[in-house]
Amino acid sequence: MNSSATARLTTRHLAAAPGAPRLLADWYATGRPAALADHLGRHGPPPVAAAVGGRGSMPLVEAVEAAGLSGRGGAGFPTARKLRAVAERRGRAVVVVNAMESEPASRKDQFLLHVAPHLVLDGAVLAAAAVGADTVHVCLPRDRSAQYRRLSAALDERRRARVDRVRLRLHALPHAYVSSESTSLVRWLNGGPARPQGSPPRTHERGVGRRPTLVNNAETLAHLALIARHGPDWFRREGTPDEPGTTLVTVSGAVAAPGVLEVALGTPLATVLDHAQGPAQPLRALLLGGFAGTWLPAAHQDTPLTRRDLAPLGAAPGAGVLIAVAGPVCGLTETARMLAYLAAHSARQCGPCHLGLPAVADDFAALAAGRADPGLLSRLRRRTGLLADRGACRHPDGAARLVASALHTFPDDVGHHLTRGACPAAHQPPRIPVPPATPPERWR
Repeated sequence: MNSSATARLTTRHLAAAPGAPRLLADWYATGRPAALADHLGRHGPPPVAAAVGGRGSMPLVEAVEAAGLSGRGGAGFPTARKLRAVAERRGRAVVVVNAMESEPASRKDQFLLHVAPHLVLDGAVLAAAAVGADTVHVCLPRDRSAQYRRLSAALDERRRARVDRVRLRLHALPHAYVSSESTSLVRWLNGGPARPQGSPPRTHERGVGRRPTLVNNAETLAHLALIARHGPDWFRREGTPDEPGTTLVTVSGAVAAPGVLEVALGTPLATVLDHAQGPAQPLRALLLGGFAGTWLPAAHQDTPLTRRDLAPLGAAPGAGVLIAVAGPVCGLTETARMLAYLAAHSARQCGPCHLGLPAVADDFAALAAGRADPGLLSRLRRRTGLLADRGACRHPDGAARLVASALHTFPDDVGHHLTRGACPAAHQPPRIPVPPATPPERWR
């Protein structure tokens, strides 16, 4: 699904989303992408002086800390801690906007950049002022040419209007699953392949051009732009005390109106689905977080969308993906296809990715096909346990999480496939779109 298709799908139901619109407020109001004139008319120019602590204002790092903003790219790291880590380093810093969004089930950043590009760019410019950077690099995947043209036009608008005091540069990178990892972006901007860099130094210590580098997800920066304008108390009016604010969620699967929703953190998963006009039939399971996320039984759909509430279930919001699965479906075949894709898109730089992921994917494919030998399940569990916390990046960790949650969520399927071969639902058409499991053609 491309950005335009996402926009069309979302138009039908966004007005019903829970919580007050923030990132998508202009879209709610007009139903069209915001050009620079529209954006400035609503928000005014980015308050750069306030970002560094102008007279009577709170410095941006302190405001973001008081707001409790956490990263919306998947890891959920406190944004203020990242800002402060870069700001405290010696030397001129660099800011990188991570708009790669390599998770196949996610469309939130593509949609946000389509309808509110200047909110994201404002956030990047304000972050640059806060950490003392003179350059902002905006990273997009190479195969989204329409998105590149639109964002290039937005940057041209800003240059003509002389809105920004820093240089903004747009880049098109190879589109592999792991190329959206922060060290992959830095490595590529330094002339290398878009593969994760597992060894020190850390990005905030020595990143692009050996300079302190802040890498933030596009949605995170858009929230930052609003906090700079409205303050931390305003930000905390939505969400929960521990996890304030709103977040974007890509809802798909067995719902009537798939698309991108802006919801308050703490909204029950079932309510999020209701605002996508709900499932047409009783749910069997939910996939939360994307291909590197967690399967949850349908009984957990009343769980609030927060890291705190999901943690006891072994889950997290992740990349802001919620996929509903209903009716007769084989969770094992759906998982096997995703694992094959993840294995094909590994960087092949460490043992867990180069050897472990393909082995786990092969074992799971055999289970899904009903070709189980007596030792298959114990071997699969043992190999899966060797993936986590051993890779150069978190890619194998996500695959291990997906496997473990599938075995837990679909025990009836596992039993059937081990003892009687593939279940009847295994022969049904796939419910979750998965790209071809082919390795990336290039990393540079």
